[in-house]
Amino acid sequence: MSKEKSGAAAEPVKMGSKLKLARNDNQSRRFRLVMLVLGCFLVTMTYLVASKPQGLVRSSFGFGTSMPTPLSGDDVLNGDENGRHSTASGGEDPQNSRASESNDEKERSLQGEKNAIVVDSTSQEVARTHELTEGEQIHTLERKSSCDLSDERVDICELYGDVRIPGNSSSVLFMESSNNTEHKEAWRVRPYPRKGDETCLREVRELTIRATSEAPRCTVHHNVSAIVFSVSGYTGNIFHDFSDLLVPLFVTARQFDGEVQFVVTDFRRWWINKYRLALRRLSKYPVMDFDGDEEVHCFKQVIVGLRAHQEFQIDPARAPNGYTLIDFTRFIRSTYSLQRETVNNIEDLAARKPRLLIIARKRTRAFTNIGEIVAMAEGLGYEVAVDEANVSSDMAQFARIVNSCDVMMGVHGAGLTNLVFLPPNATIIQIVPWGGLEWMSMLDFGYPAMAMGLKYLQYSITIEESTLTEQYPRDHRVFTDPMSFHGSEFKVVRSTFMKTQNVKLDVNRFKSVLWEALENMIQ
Repeated sequence: MSKEKSGAAAEPVKMGSKLKLARNDNQSRRFRLVMLVLGCFLVTMTYLVASKPQGLVRSSFGFGTSMPTPLSGDDVLNGDENGRHSTASGGEDPQNSRASESNDEKERSLQGEKNAIVVDSTSQEVARTHELTEGEQIHTLERKSSCDLSDERVDICELYGDVRIPGNSSSVLFMESSNNTEHKEAWRVRPYPRKGDETCLREVRELTIRATSEAPRCTVHHNVSAIVFSVSGYTGNIFHDFSDLLVPLFVTARQFDGEVQFVVTDFRRWWINKYRLALRRLSKYPVMDFDGDEEVHCFKQVIVGLRAHQEFQIDPARAPNGYTLIDFTRFIRSTYSLQRETVNNIEDLAARKPRLLIIARKRTRAFTNIGEIVAMAEGLGYEVAVDEANVSSDMAQFARIVNSCDVMMGVHGAGLTNLVFLPPNATIIQIVPWGGLEWMSMLDFGYPAMAMGLKYLQYSITIEESTLTEQYPRDHRVFTDPMSFHGSEFKVVRSTFMKTQNVKLDVNRFKSVLWEALENMIQ
């Protein structure tokens, strides 16, 4: 028994000794392994320091080189102190300026690439992302100049880097290094979104966008992007003011949240004044007259032309941030401080009658029996207003009139553009003149109205409601085959069915349309 106990007591001692020896052996091996790894690491670091010190700094600590940027500060533009611009002759410290702009570049890079359009080009400025082992990202900027001439509605160029706009020169210059031996690209653009319409573009100044290594010295540096566009073309017609300029300008500029400079060619002071409220909401800075300025303005981003989609439409799939026409009309109502954001249900109208606005044209496509129409509408319970906006109208005042109404009606024409001021769920009634103009009416106002969240009704007049019966016999092809005119140039359609036709509305036939508009308020 004593031997067995002695053996049993000795066994734990042997096991403990073995474990202690094994642990010591493992520690010794681990120490040798650590020393081996440390030695390899020191050899590698010595090699990198001696041969590629810049690469070591970038890869190890996430630092990257950045492109030198022009000076920045407070400019004085068109005599207006805005706190965002400075002349190159100012005494700003270049190093502080570069540091400030470098921080701006970093902030923009962190916002991602959702607002950037990348087009293949020999010289590009795109944000290239290098993945790091810990999920960090480095964004480096490269210069880019590109023009998209493939769109059927507009040519648009986007330039990043050192971009210079010499005033009154018809040129936008993209700076490249003098040792760049590649072909210097150049584009000619008319920055008004009605491509292919030679009648319209005849009065639009053509701009040349080109890459160069030599250009006039910058006299004004800007810390914001620039958008260059023309206010010539069909401006003065409210439909084209919105379809050709204000809607495309919203799509192009809204993403900058006011931090963008408008550079306008074919400058028309009256147009700028008429839409000054919308322009001020889109840009915090005074509009710059491209043709009347003698400075050399320098930017880091310039867009020449406006993004435009279909007629009086916004395609969310192509618009920055997925903008829609509902976003645009919300922006317009806010710009003009319009109170009504929805149409009241008819049950809530006990204190007032539903309001009907009749857009009454004074020259072509005018109502010849406006008194009968008003009397019929009032008999249905409407409070009726008759008006028409024109070039000299106060936009803010007329916008408030439109916004106060529940229903707006008028013959196909520019005046219907005022539907942008209607509250959502209001009803717009478009009266289509004789001549197969239904497709045009839908394109110009029908589809846009529905995209704006409005109720849309369309009423096509009969032959008896057209004053064309006073000009042509009933067996004339104007009545028997009006679509045959649509195979000709549009000016034939315009001169036949639009310029010489007025409307005598059949009030008994039209009454059902106004009833339907009332029903829209019940739903």
